[in-house]
Amino acid sequence: MILVVDTNIVFAALLKKSTSRKLLLEPVANYYAPEHLKKEILSYKEELRERTGLSKEEFELLFALVTENIVFVKKEKYEMNMTLAENLIGKIDGGDIPFLALALTLDTHAIWTENIRHFEKQSLVKVWRTKDVLNFL
Repeated sequence: MILVVDTNIVFAALLKKSTSRKLLLEPVANYYAPEHLKKEILSYKEELRERTGLSKEEFELLFALVTENIVFVKKEKYEMNMTLAENLIGKIDGGDIPFLALALTLDTHAIWTENIRHFEKQSLVKVWRTKDVLNFL
């Protein structure tokens, strides 16, 4: 099974012990994400550290563990589907365009996210919440 992991799933895994964290640490699928997900998460590093009470070293270790099973894909690999993805969901949330473009490129089972409304207007790729991932197992 191939899943494109949305940023909010990684945020959830970093913020607390959760099902998202468990699924990322003990993979049940092949996980992929646009490479910029790392930069986006790290731009919130101080806020995440503050919310979790983690030291710099603890946060860096947790981030490495949570993301080690995700294959990060450069934009060049899914660029050919960016226009299609933008046409499908660009007016809803431009930040989700790379995730949909990557999912279209990889022919994934689904995008794993908790913000399904961002992807509702398209029907080319399934969108699963964490409970859907669990139900598939």
